Amino acid sequence: MLNSLFLFLHDWWQDNLVSPVLQLLSFVLLAGLLVAILAHGQDEIEGWGSFTSKVPSREELKKERSNQEKIYQELNQLKTGFDRLCRPCPWDWTFFQAKCYFFSKSQRDWHESITACQEEGAQLVTVESAEEQSFLQQTSKSKGSAWMGLSDLNKESEWRWVDGSPLSLSLTQFWNKGQPNNYKGQDCVEFRDDGWNDAKCDLKRFWICKKPAASCSSE
Repeated sequence: MLNSLFLFLHDWWQDNLVSPVLQLLSFVLLAGLLVAILAHGQDEIEGWGSFTSKVPSREELKKERSNQEKIYQELNQLKTGFDRLCRPCPWDWTFFQAKCYFFSKSQRDWHESITACQEEGAQLVTVESAEEQSFLQQTSKSKGSAWMGLSDLNKESEWRWVDGSPLSLSLTQFWNKGQPNNYKGQDCVEFRDDGWNDAKCDLKRFWICKKPAASCSSE
C-alpha cells in the first residue's frame, strides 16, 4: 500500500510541478504518519500485558516485529525516492520562468559579487525582459540596493552585461530619472528603489545571481 502511495505522490509532484517546499512538507507529513503507525503497533505490544491476561505468543511478537521492519523499509524507500525528486533550483534559490535566482543576505562590491556567483555556477544577474525586471526589482527592493551584471567599465557609456552582450534599447526605460550620470566614475549598475542606478563599483551592495533551472523529466 505504501509503495502505491509513494508512486501516486511521485507522479502528482512531477505532473503538477509542486514546489520543493511543498514536496518536503508532503514527505514530512507522510513520514509522521508512518512513525505514528509504528508507535501504535509498539503500544499494542506493550499494552497486551497491562490490559489483558493474555501474554502474546512468540509467533505474534515475531509477526509484529516483521510488520514494523516492513514499514521501516518502506519508509526508507520513500525517503530514497524523495531524494531523487527533481528540484529545479537549490533550496535557497528562487525559481522564475525557467531560471534560478539567488538573492544574497550579505553585501560585497561589484567584482566580488561576480566571483560569488561564479562559485555557485552562476553569473551576476542579467535582465532579458520587462517581466524579469519587474520580478527582480520587486524581490530585491525590500532588502536594499543590489548589484546586477551590467557596467560600462570597458568603454564609457557603452553598457554591457557580464556575458558580453550589449544593453538593448528596450531595457533603457528602467533607468531611474537622471540616470546613468557617471557621477565621480560610476561604472556599475544596481537595482535601486524602482529602477536602475549607476554606482561606484567598490561600494558594498547585495547581489543577485542567475543560472538555468534544472530540467525535470516527467518520467
